[in-house]
Amino acid sequence: MGKVQYYTEEGLKKLKDELQDLKTRGRTDIAKQIAEARDKGDLSENAEYDAAKDAQGHLELKIAKLEAVVGNARVFDNSQMDTSKVGILSTVKIKNVKNGMTVSYTLVSEEEADLKAGKISLGSPFGKGLVGKKKGEVAEINAPAGILQFEILDITY
Repeated sequence: MGKVQYYTEEGLKKLKDELQDLKTRGRTDIAKQIAEARDKGDLSENAEYDAAKDAQGHLELKIAKLEAVVGNARVFDNSQMDTSKVGILSTVKIKNVKNGMTVSYTLVSEEEADLKAGKISLGSPFGKGLVGKKKGEVAEINAPAGILQFEILDITY
């Protein structure tokens, strides 16, 4: 059994939709490619057929991996969570101690991370540095540029 990952309802729905699309449209497209290549004659020297079969293998591998992720996925219920600390699905407003710049991030699972949308992974250096901190505390984050300090201004769920 794989590692349990927690998702937002929206994130889990997105994964399930992608899986369904791969199983239906993806498999149909690959089947058409294989059929077209097979119609072109001798399979022993048919590069299109070989490419289509390789694509089918890659698709099935992707489907299997996604099925494992969805099978181990759980929707996070933060009603039992200590909301005074930074945790999964918390939105954290932080201030860089050095330059005073403030930003907000929502901590999510690795698959849902999207920096442009303000969602960072719990497993990232920022995520690891922020988890468990309370409002007013300073988090030291070990980033590639060195150790950065951020003050926790607000935590919301």
